[in-house]
Amino acid sequence: MISPSSHLARLLSLPLFLGLASPAIAAEIWVTNEKDDTVSVIDIDTLEVTRTIETGERPRGITFSKDFSRVYICASDSDTVQVMDPETGKILHDLPSGEDPEQFVLHPNDRHLYIANEDDAVTTVVDTETRTVVAQINVGIEPEGMAVSPDGKIAITTSETTNMAHWIDTETRKLFANTLVDARPRHAEFTAQGSELWVSSEIGGTITVFNTTDQTEKGKITFEVKGVHPDRVQPVGFEFTEDEKTAFVALGPSNHIAVVNAETLAVEDYILVGRRVWHMAFSPDKSLLFTTNGVSGDVTVIDVAKREAIKSIKVGRFPWGAAMRP
Repeated sequence: MISPSSHLARLLSLPLFLGLASPAIAAEIWVTNEKDDTVSVIDIDTLEVTRTIETGERPRGITFSKDFSRVYICASDSDTVQVMDPETGKILHDLPSGEDPEQFVLHPNDRHLYIANEDDAVTTVVDTETRTVVAQINVGIEPEGMAVSPDGKIAITTSETTNMAHWIDTETRKLFANTLVDARPRHAEFTAQGSELWVSSEIGGTITVFNTTDQTEKGKITFEVKGVHPDRVQPVGFEFTEDEKTAFVALGPSNHIAVVNAETLAVEDYILVGRRVWHMAFSPDKSLLFTTNGVSGDVTVIDVAKREAIKSIKVGRFPWGAAMRP
């Protein structure tokens, strides 16, 4: 039989035990600052920078492993991909990457990185487990954009000077198609089902949409920002909403984000953000969008439902890439 005093002691200890539970860790947006050689970490709850972490020289592309236990950073001027522990900010090791890695994409197998090497006109494939280069694939001049299909069968490299999207069979690691786009392609993304490939062309001022099955052109998106000269409307990074009915497109030195109907390919709205908007990342629930604004050195926070900017967050010099950590 439990004595009344024992029972009371148990009850009194219960709240204390619950109070010791670890608090939930807020989701974060990680932003590479290419002129400061740092990453700024933004707390999504407070919309404030909580950490600034040193990296190699000129960090640009950034992505996380599937379980978010590692973060990969293209240290372009260090000619390496750095692997960092996101908890401690410590560099665990470097990966071979080829010359001047700019953007990369992690294969769905969570093991192979496909890296665009701007100076070498190749795409380098790196095994992140063995830390070795397993292939180098010749592509066009000044490769930059990288994408991989959801099923992992196709990788895409865009080449800025050749003005092409190069289609790579990830099993044979050979090109099987080359498709022309407008001047200086920068970014590429497959839709979630993999039926379409979107490629932005910075100087051409367009996004070209391809059918994945036969690599034919399905449509083209053009942009016109009131009061902004067409030469300054330069699409670069873009992201799709969860239902893929809407795409948000960074328009570079026009200092605007375009809101595009992904079904009709019509531009529905423009949102004023910071100077030279480049890339972006959503919060985990996709209610907020964070844009990297290189010249103004800040990140604009956009309320996705309202399609309006709600805050500007100062980060390092020339923020470039962005990635979400839940």
